Amino acid sequence: MAKKITPRSKDYSRWYTDVIQQAELADYAPVKGCMVVRPYGYALWENIKDGLDRRFKATGHVNAYFPLFIPMSFLQKEAEHVEGFSPELAVVTYGGGKELEEPLVVRPTSETIIGHMYAQWVRSYRDLPILINQWANVVRWEMRTRLFLRTTEFLWQEGHTVHATYEEAQEETLRMLDVYADFAENDAAIPVIKGRKSESEKFAGADTSYSIEAMMGDKRALQAGTSHNLGQNFARAFEIKYLDQNNELQYGWTTSWGVSWRILGAVVMVHGDDQGLVLPPKLAPYQVVIVPIWRSEDEKAQVLEATGRVKAALTDVRVKVDDREEYSPGWKFNEWEMRGVPLRIEIGPRDVAVGQVVLARRDIAGDKSVVPISELARRVPQMLTVIQADMLERARQFQKENTYQPTTYEELKEAVAKGFALAYWCGDPECEAKVKDETKATTRCIPLDQGGVGPGRCAICGKEATERAIFARAY
Repeated sequence: MAKKITPRSKDYSRWYTDVIQQAELADYAPVKGCMVVRPYGYALWENIKDGLDRRFKATGHVNAYFPLFIPMSFLQKEAEHVEGFSPELAVVTYGGGKELEEPLVVRPTSETIIGHMYAQWVRSYRDLPILINQWANVVRWEMRTRLFLRTTEFLWQEGHTVHATYEEAQEETLRMLDVYADFAENDAAIPVIKGRKSESEKFAGADTSYSIEAMMGDKRALQAGTSHNLGQNFARAFEIKYLDQNNELQYGWTTSWGVSWRILGAVVMVHGDDQGLVLPPKLAPYQVVIVPIWRSEDEKAQVLEATGRVKAALTDVRVKVDDREEYSPGWKFNEWEMRGVPLRIEIGPRDVAVGQVVLARRDIAGDKSVVPISELARRVPQMLTVIQADMLERARQFQKENTYQPTTYEELKEAVAKGFALAYWCGDPECEAKVKDETKATTRCIPLDQGGVGPGRCAICGKEATERAIFARAY
């Protein structure tokens, strides 16, 4: 099975696509830029969705749904927004066999349609805040596509909120950035850098944008989630007003924030190896696979009976029993390794005779241990917890080892060729553009945690600088 997967060291891009297809996460659709998410991939997405949705609701947000089609005039109300999205729009001009009076945009994001509705719902300060999230598909006409990372249609969540003051909107923006970082690190086992986007990299129509940035296995960056303080831009465009406590009419302050299924692609790239997927236990569709082994019918009956007892003991774990007879145990081992199941339980006649099983960790090749069946209910959850923590720590160490702190432009160019560059930047767009033009690296974010350092000098031009930015080549 692994022979069908291109080694990462040979062609990382091909390896990524091979893993997704061989592990049956997704496949290409007939329409260019679109893809089909297969059941195993969708189960992984559902676990991602559940982890995020639980956090949203814990912070007071509720789910709703808004239309897929948006009048073109809505996008034109916010000039920066329509300019930023125009190249990516899919537009419907015919419906029911007739030309439409007004073209409809297939949702690229929902600030405009939601802003229109919020203007109908908000009347008084008592109506605020509005804290709504929606799970939806969106369409952005991408020229260069890659499974999960950049597709014409993709699944995501987008939160949209309205507040009475700038301070409340800013608090919400940073709160949701923290929610994303918590999910990435504690569920996906992906360490991230929280930071502010530069003016050139911010969301079209936002006052300020923030993101979580992650390092992939090839040392490139991936924007894994964004949170935007939209100021009053959309409130003014769509007349989102409220009467304050002094009975004076005020514009609201809005935010938006989103994570798409590209976080699933990040899980593949951060943790995968030449054998295939390596999934963190909290997200894995199956946390444990049990492979019973037998040669004769008598052995089969004994082993399957013991297998039933083992599965029954693991009540709080997502378990798959692979008792298919048409495949050998070795073939099954390879398949479930390729699919990234965190823990494999092997049980044969000799194991049954002494009341034990063999546990094999996916994240550490060759790591096997013998455990009494009577201790499985305690030991398996413990081991899954250890695997989750170890995966995060390995990814964190990888990021640390491949993040450099250049002080000159020559050092910066060398750094972005092999990882992240954390360097002083004066904030001048010309310096930013120079790096992008000459190295293909962009400012990923200006970290919120500056590491306690004071002012310095821009690594590009030498001028005084007060902040450091992450420069990296990115997906």
